[in-house]
Amino acid sequence: MTEPWELISIPWDIKTDDGLGCRIYIGIFRSNSFFAGPNCREAINSGRGDFVPISLSEIPLLFHRKIVPLDVALVQVTPADAHGYCSLGPSVDCTRAALQHAKYVIGQVNPRLPRTFGDATVHVSHFDALVEGERELPELKPEVLTEVELSIGKQIAENLVADGATLQIGIGSIPDAVLTSLKNHRDLGIHSEMLSDGVIDLVNIGAINNKFKANYRGKITGSFAMGTRKLFDFMDNNPLFVMLNSDYVNHSDNIVTHPKMTAINSCIEVDLTGQVCSDSIGTRIYSGVGGQIDFLRAAAMAYDGLGKPILAMPSCTSRGESKIVPFIKQGECELQICSP
Repeated sequence: MTEPWELISIPWDIKTDDGLGCRIYIGIFRSNSFFAGPNCREAINSGRGDFVPISLSEIPLLFHRKIVPLDVALVQVTPADAHGYCSLGPSVDCTRAALQHAKYVIGQVNPRLPRTFGDATVHVSHFDALVEGERELPELKPEVLTEVELSIGKQIAENLVADGATLQIGIGSIPDAVLTSLKNHRDLGIHSEMLSDGVIDLVNIGAINNKFKANYRGKITGSFAMGTRKLFDFMDNNPLFVMLNSDYVNHSDNIVTHPKMTAINSCIEVDLTGQVCSDSIGTRIYSGVGGQIDFLRAAAMAYDGLGKPILAMPSCTSRGESKIVPFIKQGECELQICSP
């Protein structure tokens, strides 16, 4: 029997109807994910899919060093412009590294992708084949924030985020809640692997202007975007956004130079010694490492001594169970030490 193809992916945290771990793909593909979302989480935890615990900054090295050899890279791109350049749109992350090393590169031309700049541009001559495939992009719609989440976001914004700070915003309701509470701040900058809808209003009212950033001053730098059509339309042909490889955005050398670098992320569990778990629930993978550790470490080492690595969470789950426990469950990828 022919072995199933190994499908390398970073599915992020968007629910889709054609998840890479769906049972219909058994015997055809076996997913191997660098980050776990709803569309592959069940497959990983049931043993039908694989998972690699790795930081986002390191994923391109797997391709550059041939640790993970690629036969085919299949990516979505915009239609080519007048000069023959397509764009990877909202997802550069480690995609460009994959394009550089795959034996064959196939582009699905989707006019619904926003055209972005930076490392997102790829000339049509780089593709072995281009196929038309217009379809709406998966959207990550903001959740309705609870009073507890809004309160946490307000506390962080008012007490930990300074005017002129450069921000990294992680995924989840807590980082979203922080963004809603930053409307009275000034001269904020964004250097973040992930971009979301929350930045739009802050740009429009002038709270985000990237005035004091050390690199790409005046620009928002990111590696991928997860949000709604509103975000994709805002990014389309917008020179404010510079989308870059994850080994640049998440590299500590490019984070520590920013003024008042503030990394805002959420977590799953914390124990009484200050150890924090953000990737799994015991041995069951929930999300993965992603870029959180890259930014937490770099913010703590910021050159100006004003960096702030922030991890926040409600004290209880939706079922009323405490997230503050005597000891972290065994099985997480890496631990962080936190202080209240």
